[in-house]
Amino acid sequence: MSKVPDFEQLAAFAVFADHLNLTRAARELGLSQPALHTRLRRLSEVLGAPLYRREGRALVLTEAGQRAARFAREIGARLRDFTEELDDARARAPICLSAGEGALLYLLGPALRRFARRDALQVLVRDAEGTIEAVSGGVAHLGVLSSDTVPTTLEHESIAEVGFALAVLERDELAGRARVSWNDLRGRPLIAPAPGRPHRLALEVGLRRELGAEVEIAVEVGGWPLTLQLVALGVGVAVVNDFCRPPRGVKLVPFAGLPSRSYVAVRDPRRVLDARALDLWTKLVG
Repeated sequence: MSKVPDFEQLAAFAVFADHLNLTRAARELGLSQPALHTRLRRLSEVLGAPLYRREGRALVLTEAGQRAARFAREIGARLRDFTEELDDARARAPICLSAGEGALLYLLGPALRRFARRDALQVLVRDAEGTIEAVSGGVAHLGVLSSDTVPTTLEHESIAEVGFALAVLERDELAGRARVSWNDLRGRPLIAPAPGRPHRLALEVGLRRELGAEVEIAVEVGGWPLTLQLVALGVGVAVVNDFCRPPRGVKLVPFAGLPSRSYVAVRDPRRVLDARALDLWTKLVG
């Protein structure tokens, strides 16, 4: 008969996978480091594959380790839900949603308010890459991100189509326009994300195609709220999602240079979601 891991081994590995540090994981579990190491070694032997390796001074999960961590978290979550259902308890572990700061502040408010009236909610503020990692790794039940970054391993459903606007000071000559385009960015210092981020790449491609120019960056920053505050300080202009709420002294002018962006809810089809997570999903996409 084939060997199967026991629950203590899986539970210990789930905590270790969260920390990737033997000292902190052992402390959280109330175990000695040798005892924790023994459980991890036995789990690795049962599964027939190394679960983590050392890279420099850091510990990282192998592919088998990532799969084992996801399975261990799901088993733990299902056991907690089963126990809570038997006890008919209202105080359950919260449903976890991962999303970017802008989406949480400007797009998802109504859905989150309706859900939080009845059930506990935990929010992780993560960029697209972090949200994919949280959902795929079993840390978050659901995530929200733009559709151009969704991997094929995640199920997704549309929430909203979002356009773009140019954020300028209200005293700027462009603030009175009905619409602006790439040509209006010529010679303007831009506030933009760091190189390699999807929005930065879209700006670079558009400026080179339309103006034959490179992006003149005033400040590199992440997140719409901080970007808009820098516009308010007069540092530069910024192309942002049109769902943003500008601070005092800033005007959003529709920007015709970029196509609209679809925001979607994502979930891991391998994970069994309980009724509360499915209710949040319905509120997000409904």
